[in-house]
Amino acid sequence: MFLYLSKLLPLFFYPLGLACVSLVVALVTLWKRPRTAAIAIAFALSLLLFCSNAWIAKSLVRSLEWQNIPSQIPNAEAIVVLGGATKSAFPPRPTVDLSESGDRVIYAAQLYRQKKAPIIILSGGRIDWRGSGSSESADMATILTSIGIPSEAIVQEPDSLNTYQNAVNVRKILESRGISQVLLVTSAMHMPRSLQIFQRQGINAIPAPTDFLVSEGELQELGGTPKAAILNLLPDTDNLHQFTTALKEYIGSLVYRLRGWL
Repeated sequence: MFLYLSKLLPLFFYPLGLACVSLVVALVTLWKRPRTAAIAIAFALSLLLFCSNAWIAKSLVRSLEWQNIPSQIPNAEAIVVLGGATKSAFPPRPTVDLSESGDRVIYAAQLYRQKKAPIIILSGGRIDWRGSGSSESADMATILTSIGIPSEAIVQEPDSLNTYQNAVNVRKILESRGISQVLLVTSAMHMPRSLQIFQRQGINAIPAPTDFLVSEGELQELGGTPKAAILNLLPDTDNLHQFTTALKEYIGSLVYRLRGWL
């Protein structure tokens, strides 16, 4: 139940959900309280305009992504990859697909081929009300073996349903194998929360972030020309998505801290 509520309740605090609630208030109060309705509509419009412009969205994303940029990646005893990077092989997909966060899987393969660690631990289950199918760890293993990573170098952890469970279950694997240091691979925006959770479990995790949404070049392009500066103030669905994803991480960190997981 906590898992379900943790996914459901924050929706009403994200820009789109909050704007929808505000518009419902406007609809209900339109005839009897037109002033209240007007305020609710203005709030919804202002919220969407604010959260969907590139200047705000990319600044919020950057505040998370650029926290753990390593100067170089050292060798370790294992590479840990967190789930959320695949789509199961349901028709018409011919096989497992990589999602927007699929860079996690590819980067782990690159690190392995660079001999940064001898094994890859894949952590991630499958939430039943989000669709059946194989676990995220199994899907990631399918991708890795298809691009030449030997199956004997892959260890699966198929039971985790959130980042806290990722850390707890991976710690058990590390203890059973006598592993003391790992490279933690996840999306750059997800890394601050993930790293704190793993460290709280006593895991010596070295951040190896990937899947960056904001680069130095993209920041420079924001105001590169007067036209670009103006265009980046206009609402855009990609910017709204990035803002929401970053906000989700901040809310997640708050909830995890309240539960004592950070």
